Amino acid sequence: MKVLAVDTSSNVATVAVMEDDLLLGEYILNHKKTHSQKIMPMIEQLLCDLELRASDIDIFAAAVGPGSFTGLRIGVATVKALAHATGKRVVSVGTLEALAYNVPHCEHIIVPIMDARRNNIFTASYIWDEGFKEIGEPEGITIEECVDACGNFLETVFVGDGAIIHKDYIVEKLGDKAIFPHGAVLNSRASSVAAIAMERAKKGETQSYLEMKPFYIKKSQAEKELEEKEKANDSNRQ
Repeated sequence: MKVLAVDTSSNVATVAVMEDDLLLGEYILNHKKTHSQKIMPMIEQLLCDLELRASDIDIFAAAVGPGSFTGLRIGVATVKALAHATGKRVVSVGTLEALAYNVPHCEHIIVPIMDARRNNIFTASYIWDEGFKEIGEPEGITIEECVDACGNFLETVFVGDGAIIHKDYIVEKLGDKAIFPHGAVLNSRASSVAAIAMERAKKGETQSYLEMKPFYIKKSQAEKELEEKEKANDSNRQ
């Protein structure tokens, strides 16, 4: 079984092809947020390098969120178009889930953090315990709330662009209880999306392309309050 996976949920654009348990190829581009221009050429080049056509792919997968609204729409629309054109099934994979999956068989709790601006983040928590499990569902909160919650853990592995942005604050608050893996697994990787999709496809957990849609987390209360405050300030200036 061959899976082609895409993740455009953050500043990183990435595409991968897996066949069963073997990664055939992966492209990762972390340079400017031009996903609408780059993702299809990346897919076409990867398929060309692997001497494959889109019709050779059995399952198409996308990271469906949370993340950048525009980025998610681009990735999901691309995968839906490919699946529609080839008559194949799709698998939806959570962005935070895929980020945590970057750190295989880790003995600590893994907390992916995606930057949502103004100290707001998207986060969840996962653990490897007789398999890969979600122990804290995706939510939109502040970095302060996230770090406070992680203070209850013995040690926490942080991944994601938010972990990079807020690293100094996390270390200040948690010290040696905070672990940051090397840069190759900190950001989004389509290979993780593909691996999760492969597992689900083997269990028959696939969808029609018509069922795939982005997963948006509502803005946190802190972000809503800040936006309301900014609107009020703008009105007062006028």
